[in-house]
Amino acid sequence: MNERDCIYIEDLLVRTIIGINDWERRERQDVLISLCLYTDTRPAGQSDDIRDALNYRDVAKRIIHLVENAHFLLVERLAEEIARVCVQEFHVPRVQVRVEKPGAIRFAKTVGVRIERRAEDFSEVENA
Repeated sequence: MNERDCIYIEDLLVRTIIGINDWERRERQDVLISLCLYTDTRPAGQSDDIRDALNYRDVAKRIIHLVENAHFLLVERLAEEIARVCVQEFHVPRVQVRVEKPGAIRFAKTVGVRIERRAEDFSEVENA
């Protein structure tokens, strides 16, 4: 499969419960999520048919649903779950995920984590 092409979503704003401090467990905070979903875009590029494409609207809706309806302590855990959904539910062979908490640290614009996962990263976990 071609892993050179990337469908991306940048700075998807979602509010969720995330953090280890008491106040973070009570109040929803903004998180910014960016994805690079590696997929072969040639079929859609040739046919001009959404059925041949990775539908980024479906991906965004699923990620919003996941993030709004779950509570996480760490951005690392949230990033792992997002990567798992992209690989297992949308069948991308590789994904880059960036999760940011704007304003989490005084005097910093944002903090966060950036990860990259492949399909085999999740099959190893399931077989362990």
